[in-house]
Amino acid sequence: MSEPQYPSEPETAEIMPPPAREPVFNLPPIVLAVIGICAIVYLLQQYVLNDAQQMTLLYDGAFIPVLYTGQYGFDWFLFTRPFTYAFMHGGFAHIAINMVWLAAFGSPLANRLGALRFALFFAVTGLASVALFWAMHPYGEAPLVGASGAISGMMGAAARFGFRTDRSAGKAGFAGPVLPVAIVLRSRGVVIFLAMWMIINLATGLLGFAPGIDGQIAWEAHIGGFLAGFFGLRRFDRGWQAPDWETSDRT
Repeated sequence: MSEPQYPSEPETAEIMPPPAREPVFNLPPIVLAVIGICAIVYLLQQYVLNDAQQMTLLYDGAFIPVLYTGQYGFDWFLFTRPFTYAFMHGGFAHIAINMVWLAAFGSPLANRLGALRFALFFAVTGLASVALFWAMHPYGEAPLVGASGAISGMMGAAARFGFRTDRSAGKAGFAGPVLPVAIVLRSRGVVIFLAMWMIINLATGLLGFAPGIDGQIAWEAHIGGFLAGFFGLRRFDRGWQAPDWETSDRT
């Protein structure tokens, strides 16, 4: 009976080079598209729309938890706000930081999944972000904006690959199988990353310490997106085929 073989952590480090930053001119088109939409919306907010139009855009485009408790009646934007909020940002530092992380984690994931599955992954993890945020703040009135929930989902996906990338095709993509959770949690590098990510999120969210960013950080949304990406990745990664040496019978 055959059994998948997974390289140990030292072997993985020898086989796969450490991830490197993706040059902007080599970003996948779907990642460039998301960055472009976020940039256009931000520029509209800052330099084109007047105050009344900005408030309308914020109300119709951002995710506002209290609108989903049934107290304010029905409007069609209830179906779109859980997705459009991800393309809106609260300031230059907010959008700049998010777009850097999107390029870093989104590019290898998009190269692995392809444009359509990456877009679905972005939408689902963004939806999971607001779902957890709403569950914890069902009567919250502050609008939630930003792509960081979906980007946290990409970080969760990266952890399931053990941060392994392959550049043999001329572009960086996450490599190898989606690792079982038990193996991921035995990787010291991945566990350190997860611990630091959780500490930073809780510190910035609960203590309100986020240099250059106005308003409170929605750490709950980050965790919702991360969990969806970490545990739901297999639903999107269906095209990978194991090489012969991984599927051969043990001797």
